[in-house]
Amino acid sequence: MSAVMEVRTAAKGSPSSGPQGSRRARLIGRRAVHPAGVAALTALIAAIYATYSLTLFNTFRSTAWDLVIFDQAVRSYAHFHPGISIIKGVHNGFGPQFSALGDHFSPILAALAPLYWAWNGPQTLLVAQAVLFALAIPPLWVFTRRALGDGRKATAAAYLIGVAYGLSWPLAAAAAFDFHEVAFAPVLTAIALERFQAGRLRPALAALAFLLLVKEDMGLLVAGIGCYLAVSLPPVVRRQRIVGVSLIVAGVAYTALATYLLIPAFGGRSDYYWAYGSLGRDVPQATWHLIRHPLSSLRMLVTPGVKLTTIAWLLIILGFLPLLSPIALAVIPLLAERMLNSKFPNWWLLHFQYNAYLVVPLTCAAVDGAARLDRWAASAGRHLARRRKPGAAPAGQAAGEAAARPPGVTPGRAAPRAALLGTGTVALACAVVICGLTLASVPRFQLGDALHARFYEQTARTRAAAAADAVVPSGVQVEAVNTLGSQLSGRDTVLLWDGEHPPAGSPWVVADVREKQFTFGSVRAQRRRVALLRRTGYRAVFERDGYIVLHRAARRAAPPGQPGTG
Repeated sequence: MSAVMEVRTAAKGSPSSGPQGSRRARLIGRRAVHPAGVAALTALIAAIYATYSLTLFNTFRSTAWDLVIFDQAVRSYAHFHPGISIIKGVHNGFGPQFSALGDHFSPILAALAPLYWAWNGPQTLLVAQAVLFALAIPPLWVFTRRALGDGRKATAAAYLIGVAYGLSWPLAAAAAFDFHEVAFAPVLTAIALERFQAGRLRPALAALAFLLLVKEDMGLLVAGIGCYLAVSLPPVVRRQRIVGVSLIVAGVAYTALATYLLIPAFGGRSDYYWAYGSLGRDVPQATWHLIRHPLSSLRMLVTPGVKLTTIAWLLIILGFLPLLSPIALAVIPLLAERMLNSKFPNWWLLHFQYNAYLVVPLTCAAVDGAARLDRWAASAGRHLARRRKPGAAPAGQAAGEAAARPPGVTPGRAAPRAALLGTGTVALACAVVICGLTLASVPRFQLGDALHARFYEQTARTRAAAAADAVVPSGVQVEAVNTLGSQLSGRDTVLLWDGEHPPAGSPWVVADVREKQFTFGSVRAQRRRVALLRRTGYRAVFERDGYIVLHRAARRAAPPGQPGTG
């Protein structure tokens, strides 16, 4: 809401000249343009990601792991239960009544529960994520326009930054991997940073409080924002140093509280995602290792090379401008959490959802870096103009002329150059570069697939997948291959067809014996599993293009799960 009001205020604030009637007409036009323009850009980005995600879903390129995990959890919230995800609990050995809060502490997901009263299926999550990603654009637009001076060039730059954020590869990578709690992070981070910039401490702290509910490690992002506030000059809020230090302490304390108290309280394990065995068995040991071996620890941040590649791409699309801003400090704790890990290589990659947590603070840092570069260029231009001036005017005359001149304009032949450098042109050029780099990178990353017609096509394989799912009746428990479970989740209780554990005994199984699937080591292992099922009483009721649907009458009670919608 604050961003919307700021957009409207920005639209009203531009000066006009001329006769009263034309001035009033121009003012009315300006009032309408920016809210409508920002809203149109927001809606466009939401539509792009919704179309992209739903196409992946409809062509069986979404995955039960992780989409069904979140679908079951949010459906549980919609029935006023504590986020139960049977697929997660059974596969990871926590049991069928496992709450997703015991995996990652993300209570903010309950906010999506009312949407399931209107449409009860994973598609709801995909569309909601697209909208949430896009909703970061209005506060980013306001942040950029204010940072660059509120003029026409600043306004143009704000739109360019909105496009660059909306089409950035971290968002595309997150959308390509179904739905995750990261959906809430960009908009909340953008609101917090914009409100800090505006000097509005309470709304900024409120946004950070909601950000903590996104995931247990969001305390590290809050601590990173605290680092930025603790060192940046000039201050943007009252008692900024105290606020910054308080956020550092509160963020770290919250992450510890959520990890070691709240997650175990919901049936999880505090050490489940401990990925720092090369540093120590726990936080104190790892911290002591970092202190004793700082150089080797720094090498861990960039080796193997895939880590450096990810960090480089985060900076490349922003023209390395975040390196000029203290706002970039906000991402260091989250980056360190990922890059120091030695257990989960997926955390290091360009793929998946992890980089979407960083895109807003880095974008704001790039905007701040562009503003600083513009000011430095203006200062250099004025200094150059003074040095080139052929003669010096008397002190009183020079002071009077300086007071009468607009900011950034210096007398003499160098005046036009100084004015050019002092009116936001450099910052606008930076925004053009950022937008250009982002657009150039789109074909290289996941969103580039949507530029080709074949992305939207149904194939014989996808038609066979749809036919296989259609054989499974509604309201049953089914073990489904990873690529077919999502489409069943809205009407059935879905477990993973799991190569790491014995069969769960579900009356229905949807298998694949043509392409290697998640949790299986090979297609041969999948065929062996199907053969085992046949020997234990299952019969095939559907076979096409490698998909096999097996069914048998229940011989024992299946794990209690969530009822299907019927």
